[in-house]
Amino acid sequence: MAGPFTPLAQEPTLAAAVLTGENRAIVAVVAVVAVAALGVALVLVRQVLAAGEGTDSMKKIAAAVQEGANAYLARQLRTLGVFAVAVFFLLLLLPADDWNQRAGRSAFFLIGAAFSAATGYIGMWLAVRANVRVAAAAREAGSGSEPKDLTDVSHKAMKIAFRTGGVVGMFTVGLGLLGAAVVVLVYAADAPKVLEGFGLGAALIAMFMRVGGGIFTKAADVGADLVGKVEQGIPEDDPRNAATIADNVGDNVGDCAGMAADLFESYAVTLVAALILGKVAFGDAGLAFPLIVPAIGVVTAMIGIFAVAPRRSDRSGMSAINRGFFISAAVSLVLVAGAVYAYLPATYAELDGAAQAIRDHNGDPRVLALVAVVIGIVLAALIQQLTGYFTETTRRPVRDVGKSSLTGPATVVLAGVSLGLESAVYTALLIGLGVYGAFLLGGTSITLALFAVALAGTGLLTTVGVIVAMDTFGPVSDNAQGIAEMSGDVEGAGAQVLTDLDAVGNTTKAITKGIAIATAVLAAAALFGSYQDAIGEAVREANAKAGELGLSLDIGQPNNLVGLMLGAAVVFLFSGLAINAVSRSAGAVVFEVRRQFREKPGIMDYTEEPEYGKVVDICTRDALRELRTPGLLAVLAPVAVGFTLGVGALGSFLAGAIGSGTLMAVFLANSGGAWDNAKKLVEDGHHGGKGSEAHAATVIGDTVGDPFKDTAGPAINPLLKVMNLVALLIAPAVVKFSYGDDANPGVRAVIAVVAVAVIVGAVYSSKRRGISVGDEDGAGEAGQVPAPSPNPAVTGS
Repeated sequence: MAGPFTPLAQEPTLAAAVLTGENRAIVAVVAVVAVAALGVALVLVRQVLAAGEGTDSMKKIAAAVQEGANAYLARQLRTLGVFAVAVFFLLLLLPADDWNQRAGRSAFFLIGAAFSAATGYIGMWLAVRANVRVAAAAREAGSGSEPKDLTDVSHKAMKIAFRTGGVVGMFTVGLGLLGAAVVVLVYAADAPKVLEGFGLGAALIAMFMRVGGGIFTKAADVGADLVGKVEQGIPEDDPRNAATIADNVGDNVGDCAGMAADLFESYAVTLVAALILGKVAFGDAGLAFPLIVPAIGVVTAMIGIFAVAPRRSDRSGMSAINRGFFISAAVSLVLVAGAVYAYLPATYAELDGAAQAIRDHNGDPRVLALVAVVIGIVLAALIQQLTGYFTETTRRPVRDVGKSSLTGPATVVLAGVSLGLESAVYTALLIGLGVYGAFLLGGTSITLALFAVALAGTGLLTTVGVIVAMDTFGPVSDNAQGIAEMSGDVEGAGAQVLTDLDAVGNTTKAITKGIAIATAVLAAAALFGSYQDAIGEAVREANAKAGELGLSLDIGQPNNLVGLMLGAAVVFLFSGLAINAVSRSAGAVVFEVRRQFREKPGIMDYTEEPEYGKVVDICTRDALRELRTPGLLAVLAPVAVGFTLGVGALGSFLAGAIGSGTLMAVFLANSGGAWDNAKKLVEDGHHGGKGSEAHAATVIGDTVGDPFKDTAGPAINPLLKVMNLVALLIAPAVVKFSYGDDANPGVRAVIAVVAVAVIVGAVYSSKRRGISVGDEDGAGEAGQVPAPSPNPAVTGS
């Protein structure tokens, strides 16, 4: 991307944009719709909790999972609370038009953080209660004297799991839309500036919850698989494995709480970008229309969630979920078309409060708005299908990965890596075409083009309610299978019902990660436009004093090229830190589980009980310790680049991060999902079945994929938005200390040196950490790993 920051400077933001009485009424209606979503969530909660909980043994296991999940999230939120308070005061120091904006930005930073945390916590709270109910529903297949209809049993279990996800979906869209609507109602034309704080709060908390929860869940999962499945030859959720409770806890704090917070911040940040650009592009209408589209999405999400009703003719549970998704998307298209033509004028000249350059633009704003939203909805549908193709057990890619297990774990890993790399290209092309297609709608106006990209993001948001439901469905199904296996109370047909639901859940989780990264890219592209707008305003102020310009994104300039490379590098470093954190923590879990098998031989014949709490404590401690470094990197990297190399290099930095982050996130998510479902294929009897060498190979592939798909991959989504929002917030300060009468190289140097020093110190500290649990030989921080027990599945013993 080349050229000076002049396009937006030619179409300046107008303070004349106001929230008219008509628009205020519309935004108030949007707020009511958001509250209605929360009401529907409460109805769904009652439906889920009304289901039976099964046997006393199942209830006991579920209670242990609930206790562990609550304890971890409480400690995590206390840790993040201190960080949030610090950022609150730092935001007060950043430039704004007046103290009203500064105070509002900081206050809504805390509200955004609280909403993000609440969405994650509510997702976890219900998921740990729904999992035992799904297991109990499946148990009905083998209970009683008369045989039950297996299809009816499967449908009942699936409905409980999906409506649990529906609750999280409704809270996500309800709180996200409510927060944005309240800001617009209170701050009117100043709302976009205040919303920067709201979006940053949501994104920061989501990133920490995604990273921390991801480290917890995958450390427990990898440790449980390596010792239980590979070394001891026992099933995945065997109660003799001390890591099983931690594994189930991790599903809820990582996949439920972490991903719910992630999708909430995607929702919030996309609205922030749309409203910032909407005020510039559409004037008065730009303060309301970006809220109308997601409000329609709330209504259609309700329809989609209730439309997921399995039928006997369905090939699998995915058929019912796809049906709900496409019904929701189709209804959204129809309602958005009606809203566009009912609300927007037929010419740009009729857009009150818009810049004169916009009002002089030829064309119909209704066409731009409708086509942009359609692009977002269609993009979501295409990514849903593409991701499903690369991760479903019934499709060729996953079957090929499963077939590669016949020649050992190395070929399983290679097949999964190849699949992820290839699928990332196709997904990136789809997202790129979507962004470029929306951009072309603006014609000669960069402002309209960027607003069209933001509107495509809001179009994608119309599917978020169903997408969140799909995501939560995965860990609930996984946990249900775990509780069933640990209790031993669900066998035969009931166990197969849960296995099938778990396989569907693996696919839905992969799909939601694909759509989440698409949302991240659309939001990041729109925020990039907001960044340019912020630079334009700051430059005009500096020019009024000094008459200087010369700010460019031309990567032919060395500082910009370096910024581009650093943006791509941060994504790689962030991913490496997250995966390495899982590796260290999983190593500690492996030591602990081996110790218990060694010191308590009665565990294997059920005469002694494992110490589940010790593994939960290890995962909790390590997750909270390890999340600091990736978090500091995300926040301070833009600060270091901006104050060292300038605003042009910072813009290039964002472009590099968006490009590499898109490919990396999809690669990690799809590779991990394919490895997980390849393991399911073998466990279902393909290529040798459970206990075979092929099974051991796919288990190893799955353990490699776990931190890919559930820690590093999904954490890249909030990473991109955190860095974009930080850049947006600091841009005026970078310009202020770089140009004009207030230029101060000394201040720039001090800020840059401090930011770099903190990043280097955090990374160095992270790299020095070792596995913090030893063994009888003194292994641990730097000791040797004890030899594993023989695997009966491989040795034949």
